Amino acid sequence: MIVVRVARLPQDSAAILALDTGFTTSTVFDVAATPNGFELSERKLPTPIRKRFPIDDLEERDRPWSHGFVAEAAGEIVGFAASSYEAWNRRLTLWHLYVAPAHRGRGVARALTDRIAALGLEVGAREIWLETSNLNVAGVAAYRVLGFTFTGLDLTLYDGTPAEGEIALFFARPIE
Repeated sequence: MIVVRVARLPQDSAAILALDTGFTTSTVFDVAATPNGFELSERKLPTPIRKRFPIDDLEERDRPWSHGFVAEAAGEIVGFAASSYEAWNRRLTLWHLYVAPAHRGRGVARALTDRIAALGLEVGAREIWLETSNLNVAGVAAYRVLGFTFTGLDLTLYDGTPAEGEIALFFARPIE
């Protein structure tokens, strides 16, 4: 059974940082410009690549997010989600959503995003919004199963960062 609760920091920090936030992929999304926008297409890579997303903002002074939640199974932290509310556009930004590999595909991400959506209802948000990389094909599939729709991209967001060359993909899910 999965239990989602408010993250207690710094007490939960070590367990959150121990989560494997990485993935290995043998496909990526390419972006093609069309007359009316952009189109994503999956491309097979000659060699699989491994990517890890950092959780480098657990210290209060570093956080762009205001609400963190953990998912526990048998008393062990197996997932983490963090979000913040933007009142000007009533958007809840999902900064983090990570599930330990052994628990992926078992409803942990759904439980965490449902808790984020409940927070959205509490604060008056109209949608949950997130950004991920075009390398995160498995994550995109999971976001779609969780009700998120592709809403846009940024070809240059990661320029000058360790993720240079990747494309930022944006997704949103209405809060009902």
